[in-house]
Amino acid sequence: MTDPAGVVSSGVEIDRDRVMEMIPHRHPFLMVDKVIDAVANERATGIKDVSIDEYYFKGHFPARPVMPGVLIVEAMAQTAAVLVVHTLGREAEGKLVYFMSIDEARFRRPVVPGDRLVVHVTKQRNRRNVWKFEGRAEVRGQLVAEAVFAAMILDD
Repeated sequence: MTDPAGVVSSGVEIDRDRVMEMIPHRHPFLMVDKVIDAVANERATGIKDVSIDEYYFKGHFPARPVMPGVLIVEAMAQTAAVLVVHTLGREAEGKLVYFMSIDEARFRRPVVPGDRLVVHVTKQRNRRNVWKFEGRAEVRGQLVAEAVFAAMILDD
């Protein structure tokens, strides 16, 4: 199957409503519109359609709007959180996932209104409630950002 973003998918597709059941993020801080190609314990691809109406463009930067790099990394983290819940099952839904580290973050080109951000995350490893991922973000097949990050899923 090929997604409208041009991504060949062999995993599960998770729509926005299901994403919001899986992770606690909400507008205006939900950075993932849907997840495609979710393969439990392996990988997932998040999709974010970047609109001029995003709250951060009012100040970053009004004359030349650019999506902040930290929010691109947040989109990676939210995609990874969906993958964690997809892997662990319904008992993990709504749990908080906190960053532990962000390494090797690189930003290659700006993301602007009208772009479709395609975020690929791959699980490197996990040990108990600590998970490590590699993330890559693309627009129209061009790398815009990458990072390696670790997160911890916590019970309330």
